[in-house]
Parts: sequence; structure tokens; C-alpha cells
Amino acid sequence: MARITAGVGTSHVPAIGAAIDLGKTGEDYWKPVFAGYDWSKDWIASQKPDVVILVYNDHASAFDMKFIPTFAIGCGERFAPADEGWGPRPVPDVIGHPDLAWHIAQSLILDEFDMTIINEMTVDHGLTVPLSLMFGQPEAWPVKVIPLAVNVVTYPPPTGNRCWALGEAIRRAVESFPEDLNVQVWGTGGMSHQLQGPRAGLINAAWDNMFLDGLIGEGDALRHIPHIEYLRETGSEGIEMVMWLIMRGALGPLTHCLHRHYHVPASNTAVGHIVLEPVTGD
Repeated sequence: MARITAGVGTSHVPAIGAAIDLGKTGEDYWKPVFAGYDWSKDWIASQKPDVVILVYNDHASAFDMKFIPTFAIGCGERFAPADEGWGPRPVPDVIGHPDLAWHIAQSLILDEFDMTIINEMTVDHGLTVPLSLMFGQPEAWPVKVIPLAVNVVTYPPPTGNRCWALGEAIRRAVESFPEDLNVQVWGTGGMSHQLQGPRAGLINAAWDNMFLDGLIGEGDALRHIPHIEYLRETGSEGIEMVMWLIMRGALGPLTHCLHRHYHVPASNTAVGHIVLEPVTGD
């Protein structure tokens, strides 16, 4: 059967993608950001996952105020990079895994999650920056990707508890797929940041690191953090961290941390990154 072997959490700051695309990763400002991913690049090259279920949020590229799905799963064969106003990023198209994606969609809907099924869409920096951080600049991504978009842009976003429960349901769905696949789940976005208003530039390193701590081990207190705490402590865009909880929920009750990285600042936000593996007791 298919199995979830690891989870990855990472920020998806658009300026990181620009630094990669423009060859600025060696500059003094960016070196500490990318150094935190050196271990992860070596690790994922050794793991060779078949599929990544990549949880991210769209930034008004595929969706807008006309159409706001809370949870959307990409079931198509290919997803091109989006034009976010300055042309598409110079990265490969994302190749999907329709058989597994449709299986997950069916399983989640029968498990009483109201998923929106998307067969055609473009994918923006929320999805492509994490791929670049983990895989560099290949001619083709060395893994198939199932995009799972979460609304954290327009009120109301889903609760952390609902996201964690969705991760648990994804685990059940993957484990019921008969093909032998090495599957990872990535949660992206965050960490603390606010892009507008009097608190623009807010970064709360203590809260961010508390959140990273909470992903490790067997505790599930993070799933019960209310929206207002994210807003108060991490800024208006810090709510993106609920997407990491889908990844954490998919790993089961107990996790072990393989790698962790935190750096301030990158553009106007904090960069967080963690690699977890489930502890199954097998």
C-alpha cells in the first residue's frame, strides 16, 4: 500500500523564489536562509519520494473573490506555473498523480470533508517556492505533486483543528491506496508576518519557535489555537501556519524531528522549516 513516510514544513516567501531565479542565493543577505535547506536537499535526494501532497495557499492566481474553496485538491495531470504579474517563474511544470489524487478526493469526501476538485489550474509561488527550496533548479521536478490549496486569504479560514483532522483523513486515504508509493506531505506558508497596516513587518520569533516545538512529539495542542491568537501573535498572514497542521495531522500521533531551521528576516517575514518523520512503533 501507499504510505506517508515524512512531513515537511516550510515558508513559501515569494522573494525567496526571486532570489533563486535571479541567482542571488549566494549574497550575504540570503546565504543564511538557504543554508538551512542544505541538509534537506541531501535528505530528500536520498529519500526519493514518489509523490508529494503539497499543502499551500493560492494568492489570487487560480482563485479570486469569484470562487473561494476552503479546501481544493488538484486532480489533473499537469499544472503550469502562474503569472503573478511579472511573468511565470522559470520553473518546470508540476506533474500530478491523478490516480492517487482522485482516490484521495473520493476518500476525503466519503469521510465527510467537502473538497473542491480542480482539474485545471495554475500554481503560484505558494507551491513552487517550496519545490525550489527542496530540489533546487532541475529541468523537471523529480517527484509528482498533488496540490492541496487551502483558503487562508479570505475570512473565514478553516480552523487549526479542522486542518489537523483533514491531515488525519489524508493519512487514511493514502494508506488505502493499493499501489506501493512513498508519499510525503508538505505544509507551507508563514511563519509570523503582516504585510499591511500599522503592524506591517511584525515578526514574533518566540511564538514561531513555540509552534515548531509543538509539531514534534505526541502533543496536539496546536490544533486548538484559535484564529484570534494567530492574528494577535503572528500578524494577519500568520494564519498560513494552519496549513502546517494538515501535514502534522497526516503523520499520526507521534513524530520525530529530523531537521529544523529558523531565520529572520527574509524580505519582511520569518522563515521556518522543519522535517518530521512519523513514529509508528513498527
